[in-house]
Amino acid sequence: MNIEVLPKVKLDLIDGAKFYSEQSRELGKYFLNTILSDIKSLHRYCGIHIKVRNYHRLLSKRFPSAIYYKYDKDRIYIYAILDCRSNPMNINKRLS
Repeated sequence: MNIEVLPKVKLDLIDGAKFYSEQSRELGKYFLNTILSDIKSLHRYCGIHIKVRNYHRLLSKRFPSAIYYKYDKDRIYIYAILDCRSNPMNINKRLS
């Protein structure tokens, strides 16, 4: 299965990396590597995650972030990577 990262998700990654880079330069790189590894794990674990607002939600293993995705028989679509500490209203708004 191929993984397609939608355009808004790239901004989510940039924002997350920027936030963690302000804490420590290496932490920003670690954030990106961890999230990309989590996304790659979908090749094996796609579809087993809890559904939230019609999206499957994969929780990152190292950061308080959630990866929201959908899939069909050929492709996995990544719709958002959001900080779990965000206001739930903002998360719902982004996913609607």
